[in-house]
Amino acid sequence: MRKCRPVLLKGTFALTDLVLQAKMITKSFSGQEILKGLSLDVERGDLISIIGPSGCGKSTFLRCLNFLEHPDSGEVRIETVSLACDGSRWTRQDEVRAHQLRSHVGMVFQSFNLFPHRTVLENVMMAPLHVKKIAPDQAEATAMELLEKVGLKNVVDRYPDRLSGGQKQRAAIARALAMKPSVMLYDEPTSALDPELSEEVLSVMRALDQEGMTQLVVTHDMRFARAASDRVLYLEGGEIVESGSPDQIFAHPQEARTRRFLRTLLS
Repeated sequence: MRKCRPVLLKGTFALTDLVLQAKMITKSFSGQEILKGLSLDVERGDLISIIGPSGCGKSTFLRCLNFLEHPDSGEVRIETVSLACDGSRWTRQDEVRAHQLRSHVGMVFQSFNLFPHRTVLENVMMAPLHVKKIAPDQAEATAMELLEKVGLKNVVDRYPDRLSGGQKQRAAIARALAMKPSVMLYDEPTSALDPELSEEVLSVMRALDQEGMTQLVVTHDMRFARAASDRVLYLEGGEIVESGSPDQIFAHPQEARTRRFLRTLLS
């Protein structure tokens, strides 16, 4: 395992519009190189879609940004916290310190990951109560506000097994927002949903974009990537092959690998 050295930054970085920076992120599994030195700058308020064929490293890259996967090498900065991997052993203390970075990040998974024995309201309240030690009445008020935002005000007392897939994913988004993150990361948030339920989730993400939330979305939904993104990244073979506006990527791709991928989708 690799060790990462957290560094609290002061001064210019916190004052810029760059809310997230990744530099030369590498990752291998069982000797197979999955990420080959990926770098990315994300400005505050960006909605970036990450597309590419299955197995190209999209989800691994996303998970490396908040250290759910520990990069083999590279550096990630989110807000005022930087973690640089140097090849040493990862320890419990490193994990405690990595929490500083994760406190700025909300993560939404394909499989929802709601607590089945908790109501929707309790799911959204849990992290503020137990991690941030927010007073119960304040945590409940915030949770109700967020559940109204994502269209779940009328199901706050239901348990997850009584929700549709779209409702579960919207509850997961509300739960992530309850921690007041600077960046939201989504790993295939609609891949398990039918088109109608997918639209419920995507509409919430569009609304968050209008409010200025910074969002990175790993997705196979090319319609959403083209219509909603400020920028699109095309990954293949563990590398960022092309990055640009939706119009550039979908209408005027510069790289042959991007064109081949899009032709395969269309056919």
